[in-house]
Amino acid sequence: MDLTTILPAINASLNATSGICLAIGYTLVRQKKIQLHRRFMLAACTASVVFLACYVLNHYLRHGVVTRFTGTGWIRPVYFTILVTHTILAVVIVPLAVLSVRNGLKMRVMQHRRVARWTFPLWMYVSVTGVIVYFFLYHWFPSG
Repeated sequence: MDLTTILPAINASLNATSGICLAIGYTLVRQKKIQLHRRFMLAACTASVVFLACYVLNHYLRHGVVTRFTGTGWIRPVYFTILVTHTILAVVIVPLAVLSVRNGLKMRVMQHRRVARWTFPLWMYVSVTGVIVYFFLYHWFPSG
């Protein structure tokens, strides 16, 4: 099996892992379990950084091969809306995540909360929609 055939599934798994860690971390901070919250949020960061490395590797290995969405009808604009918002927010989330993590690790609680209030839902959206895009491309409407 070629690495480029398994990297999309690995990337989707890393996105899902990040989202699960985010949800658990959010639950833990609401329960005032700060050390566990920190661990799960750092795990979410790690999954996202590994995702980014695998994503870049996949595109490097495929050098120019485009995966086309083959769905037609009403699902096409749905897919592209999800893809475009996912892509834009994936870029936006990077500095927000860095600020959130830095403030959290330095225990700047007020600054952390201010940024994390935006970071968490956007990061969750990116994680979930990353998995959805994967299923659209490789399972629901595979290009062949």
